[in-house]
Amino acid sequence: MRPHIKRIVGLTGTPAPNGLLDIWAQVYLLDNGERLGKTIGGFRERYFEPNQRNRDRVFNYAPKVGADDAIQQLIGDICVSMKAEDYLELPDITYNTIPVVLDSKAQKSYDRLESEMLLQVDESTIDAGSAAVLTNKLLQLCNGAVYDENREIVNIHDCKMEAFLELLEGLNGKPALVFYNFKHDKERIKKALAKSGLRIRGLETDQDQIDWNNRQIDILLAHPASAAYGLNLQQGGNHVIWFGLNWSLELYQQANKRLHRQGQTEKVIIHHLTVAGGVDEDVAAALENKTSTQDQLMFALKARIERVQKEGDPT
Repeated sequence: MRPHIKRIVGLTGTPAPNGLLDIWAQVYLLDNGERLGKTIGGFRERYFEPNQRNRDRVFNYAPKVGADDAIQQLIGDICVSMKAEDYLELPDITYNTIPVVLDSKAQKSYDRLESEMLLQVDESTIDAGSAAVLTNKLLQLCNGAVYDENREIVNIHDCKMEAFLELLEGLNGKPALVFYNFKHDKERIKKALAKSGLRIRGLETDQDQIDWNNRQIDILLAHPASAAYGLNLQQGGNHVIWFGLNWSLELYQQANKRLHRQGQTEKVIIHHLTVAGGVDEDVAAALENKTSTQDQLMFALKARIERVQKEGDPT
């Protein structure tokens, strides 16, 4: 339909969420490829070079020297960058990291899973597919449970859940928007809060959004992939709790903006429950550094592989 549209305006809060390559598609919709080329392959060839790769496959690309400036010059006549804080009066936002210390039994389980899984993958052959599987399992264990090969839930520990309940107690009845990473997180949270007397709801329908904004919900459980866009939740509370983070910078930023947006009247506080020494910390560092998902994931895993290999070497 694009060739039939005479005038188009595109709006985005995340123009290049996982790297400069992402800009091509959005600009193509504006000018049909006039500035950055008709194909993403041609765009990549002109402005990028292979970064991480093995013998047969390129996993990601890095911009060539000067590519950033060249691209900005090409699209400068049709693109404008505007920061919300320059035009809107937004409340302050504070980030609060809550370290979760695993008990000895849980730590042994984590160390064993980390060692066995990381050493299965040779550093020189690790790819994005195996990296995602590895970190998924470790992130699950950080949260307290893992899926087995039959997709059954195996509970490992309650350390993060206990820290979560302590955090809720410290909010003194203030409502909280809670983002979970895995389905079993949601079920375990609901079970842990079943006798709390709190009004708990999953964010699933328009009515849930309305009830939250009317302060009829104490704990609103949401997955960032389904709640990160287009929802106005700023009237229902000012506390966001990340029970478990994922690697997507775009989802993380957009999810936080459900509360930190125009119309919010209180300081917004973003709480992170992070297992000390676990892969949780790698994800948090990646989001803070705002590097591309895959780059940081691979970097973090390779560092962990090296450490585990050294610890397992008797010499």
